[in-house]
Amino acid sequence: MYEVKEYSKERVILVTVALREDKQKGWGPEESHAEIKELALSSGVNIVDEVLAKIDTPTPNYLVGKGKANEIYEIVHSHGKDIKAVLFSEDLSSTQQRNLEKTLGVKIIDRTQLILDIFSQRANTNEGKLQVELAQLEYRLPRLSGLGIKLSRLGGGIGTRGPGEKMLETDLRGLRRKIKFIKSDLESLSKRRRKMRQNRMEHSVATVAVIGYTNAGKSTFLNSITASDVVADNRLFSTLDLTSRRYTLPNNQRVLFVDTVGFIHKLPHNLIEAFKATLEEVKEADLLLHILDISNPKASEQFDAVYEVLKELESESKPIITALNKADLVENEHIIERFCRSITDSMPISALKGTGFKGLISLIGENLDSQVEQIELLIPHSRMSLLSKIYEEGRVIEREDTPQGIRIKATIPHYLKLKL
Repeated sequence: MYEVKEYSKERVILVTVALREDKQKGWGPEESHAEIKELALSSGVNIVDEVLAKIDTPTPNYLVGKGKANEIYEIVHSHGKDIKAVLFSEDLSSTQQRNLEKTLGVKIIDRTQLILDIFSQRANTNEGKLQVELAQLEYRLPRLSGLGIKLSRLGGGIGTRGPGEKMLETDLRGLRRKIKFIKSDLESLSKRRRKMRQNRMEHSVATVAVIGYTNAGKSTFLNSITASDVVADNRLFSTLDLTSRRYTLPNNQRVLFVDTVGFIHKLPHNLIEAFKATLEEVKEADLLLHILDISNPKASEQFDAVYEVLKELESESKPIITALNKADLVENEHIIERFCRSITDSMPISALKGTGFKGLISLIGENLDSQVEQIELLIPHSRMSLLSKIYEEGRVIEREDTPQGIRIKATIPHYLKLKL
């Protein structure tokens, strides 16, 4: 299922931390374990043993407590010197990570490091690489001072890959300068993106941001609806870089579908901060299209996780349509009916098979129609370029040729009316 690169075949122990608060939110130990294991496999490691740590309250020194840490030590060293790292499903403080490294004697990787490691393998564009590097450096900065394991031991493998690796041997002042430099570069890219958005607005192109849980089928949908070739693999975070594709609705309105980075349960806050330049497209979009995998047993929890990220982006109140994807894999029709009843503006589809698209596109068109208005005007023969613009970007309802010009009735986007 996963392509494992040679440098990635590290033998690791996987520790799933099952917190009481997660269980109260619907994420039991089995679901938490399945997700962190899929993340680990997606990064390309070789999991040789697994540990489940059920705790009510995290301890400040070891997260899982000293006793459990000693138990993990025994498991690690029962495998000899083959174990290169221990992966934890939760984020660790610098103190917890330092104490665990000292106790276990191997590299410790937490949830954020694991996700960053995957991001470093997926980023292809300059902007994507800069965002990953920024997140890596901001994560490592508070951990470099008094680090329990020497920097030379962190010089390769999972948790250290990517554009930020070369900064590990520099001092803190150099790291801060590098972070400032990257933020400046990202701000320049963000300004360029804002200009592009302004240009789209001036040309009456509506933007539909495609959002959803990672591996829900966003890229598959984009490929199917626009006949494009976005990378679509059955693995977490298969696409990281922003992708956009043009599409023309039946009413002749042009839209731009923008594929965004996938969301995930407990997506680390600092990753949201680092990727805000890309996620600005979510905040500025005219409409959000949420791709939800309803064949997944945790679809409801994934739905909630996506809205948690939208809240962080202050975008939860934006107009949103939910595509109930992979409906063809759901044998019980009552499940589909339940999702349709509980989620406003939703439509069952299969992105892979291309079914349900007609209804979904109709729903998108109806939503965007609320952002257009009807006009009636007389266009002089000397201003035929305006008529071409209306035909190009709006929908003509009635047309009458008169000696004075062309009398026209049409629906057009608000932006075009302002230009006219």
